[in-house]
Amino acid sequence: LQTRMQSLQPDPKAQYRSVYEALKKIVLTEGFWRPLRGINVTMLGAGPAHAMYFACYEKMKKSLSDTIQHGGNSHLANGIAGSVATLLHDAVMNPAEVVKQRMQMFNSPYKSVLVCIRTVQKMEGFGAFYRSYTTQLTMNVPFQAIHFITYEFMQEQINPRREYNPRSHIVSGAVAGAVAAAATTPLDVCKTLLNTQENMALSSVNISGHLSGMVNAFKTVYQLGGISGYFRGVQARVIYQMPSTAIAWSVYEFFKYFLTKHKLEKRT
Repeated sequence: LQTRMQSLQPDPKAQYRSVYEALKKIVLTEGFWRPLRGINVTMLGAGPAHAMYFACYEKMKKSLSDTIQHGGNSHLANGIAGSVATLLHDAVMNPAEVVKQRMQMFNSPYKSVLVCIRTVQKMEGFGAFYRSYTTQLTMNVPFQAIHFITYEFMQEQINPRREYNPRSHIVSGAVAGAVAAAATTPLDVCKTLLNTQENMALSSVNISGHLSGMVNAFKTVYQLGGISGYFRGVQARVIYQMPSTAIAWSVYEFFKYFLTKHKLEKRT
């Protein structure tokens, strides 16, 4: 939905006024499973990407907190740790995101994930999978900095003793995801344009060939949609991120508690 709603010059058949209308129209005209196209490639990359992401975050958070605030909770440490963890995460997830978004576009010519990978590789080269990597990092570094700082701040407010408390992890994760998602929507719109290379939109502003680079994407989005163009799909983005970050933190905190408890029991 987010990819479709961020389309800057959509096909008349793919113009949507709201998240609900978009979902209803896609299901009725393109089938029940259409909104889930490309999800398998995302799931394949998500496991290793998130494992590296949380392991790196936890290690760096502890090391930096000890240095900056002598074992206390440092917001600066949380932000830096989240940003560095993003470098590893996005190296794995960026190609998966390119494939997913191309498969989710209206009238996508790709029949399957493998066909999409082969076609993009053949027609545009390996670089096409990383064309939006710098944009992704430019977006995700502030996103993850805001995300981790907000999560740790929320935990301080509603779970000051930092015990395993599923409700507090769900609420903190959802709030952190919503705040970070809303703040970084303009960058996400630019990333979508770079990933999809939307032909109708690019030709309307006389861009031939491939659009590349964050600065060019920003200019093109403004040319096509003005200031409001930067906030296309903000609702879909927030709605998507809230459960996503809530689930990620809940699962992470559960396994952290479970493994720590198991480790202590083994020692005693």
